[in-house]
Amino acid sequence: MTKKIPNPIDKHVGSRVRMQRLMLGMSQTTLADAIGLTFQQVQKYEKGTNRMGSSRLMQIANVLQVPPTFFFEGAPGQRKASGSAPSPTYVSEFLATSDGIALTRAFTRLSSGKLRRSIVNIVKEMAGE
Repeated sequence: MTKKIPNPIDKHVGSRVRMQRLMLGMSQTTLADAIGLTFQQVQKYEKGTNRMGSSRLMQIANVLQVPPTFFFEGAPGQRKASGSAPSPTYVSEFLATSDGIALTRAFTRLSSGKLRRSIVNIVKEMAGE
């Protein structure tokens, strides 16, 4: 029996659900309760293992306080408007992780622009840039 590979768009939409849920500090259980599912089903949606129907996506968008189009921003295979720069997927993939959320929250709470620039320079040096 072969393992089913999640569709790249389902994975992208799921990662955007996870990112927004984490940005709001919401657990999978809280989201699941709000839309009448189990947290395991939310896990499957976030991993892209299970597809979401349009009505379910609309429910999730309402709970997560974003328009449904938010979940498709930067999706693979999306046509770009002429003259617009491509959106690197590694950024949204990083922001969908707990480390990405924690780093972004902490970084944006820094009030000193000079300190933020110093941190960016340190990280770039560590990365070999």
